Amino acid sequence: MKIKSIETFSNKYVGFVRIRDDEGGEGWGQVSTYHSDITAQVLHRQVAIYALGQDANDIDYLIDIIPEREHKFPGSYLRRAMAGLDTALWDLRGKREGKSVCELLGGTPGPIRAYASSMKRDITPKDEAERLVKLRDEFGFDAFKVRVGAEVGRDQDEWPGRSEEIVPTMRKAMGDDIAIMVDGNSCYSPKKAIELGRILEDNNISHFEEPCPYWELEQTKEVTDALSIDVSGGEQDCDIPTWRHMIDMRAVDIIQPDVCYLGGINRTMRVAKMGADAGLPCTPHCANHSLVTLFTMHLLKAIPNAGKYLEFSIEGEDYYPWQQDLYVKSPYDIVGGKATVLDEPGWGVEINPAWLDKAGYEISEL
Repeated sequence: MKIKSIETFSNKYVGFVRIRDDEGGEGWGQVSTYHSDITAQVLHRQVAIYALGQDANDIDYLIDIIPEREHKFPGSYLRRAMAGLDTALWDLRGKREGKSVCELLGGTPGPIRAYASSMKRDITPKDEAERLVKLRDEFGFDAFKVRVGAEVGRDQDEWPGRSEEIVPTMRKAMGDDIAIMVDGNSCYSPKKAIELGRILEDNNISHFEEPCPYWELEQTKEVTDALSIDVSGGEQDCDIPTWRHMIDMRAVDIIQPDVCYLGGINRTMRVAKMGADAGLPCTPHCANHSLVTLFTMHLLKAIPNAGKYLEFSIEGEDYYPWQQDLYVKSPYDIVGGKATVLDEPGWGVEINPAWLDKAGYEISEL
């Protein structure tokens, strides 16, 4: 069964991929969000040329050979494009075998605990707490994440004192039984991160995500070693040797690969296994309602070192207008604080034909 064609349907924010084989099967996947139209070009120019005509079952071979053939381009765009190939091939295989991707990976479909992940920094601690309490009461979430610092902020807060205020405000609003996490998005120096970390410890915060510039692993490790709470990170990292180094040096307590940034399910499974071998839980990054969250749901139901919860963005179309009308039926229903991996073949989702009709289109074929 050979790969016959690779199609992309993309705009600036989202890029879906359809692969067809020479026996009439098809599978859907997705390149990474953001500048997806550019990533689609990379897919056709630097990925498709090695995939067309190859065995659609041998995903491992393709995911290894492409970075070797494109060794002069070791960065993020190639991996973001490879994710489209990988995830579409998993869907193709699932539909052919009549199994969900979760089952193909060795897992079992079913419910999965989610944490409500806020993306906002331009919101007061009081207003943030109020909206998250409403989500707790409406959807049953028992875990939440809020933002601290400014994104890559060089020790600056979104406004002075916001981070020091939002942590105790959230704890007071939620009570002691709710898990609360914070995300620094590479804001802090180790000294400043540890100072804030003491406040996090005092308020029983579950984890401190990406406290320091993510590329400075030694800085992150300094914070990890200093704090009693878990430090997490890794969402931006797409290089397997970097992951190996990060895990070997114990730079973090929790690993957070992103399926689409890293290059697909196969590469993410490899990183998850590295973490499992080192005794580290895996709580992947998936910060929007493109297919990356669905990919992550299937992954978490299959790996032995799955973290406590699935990241689930609470931001709707007012924050991410590009999320509108992606699917015929959304795969993201939250009931009792849990999402559900269905036992339908492949990813179990149908992309909205009306959305596809409006997207930029390109095809590579034999």
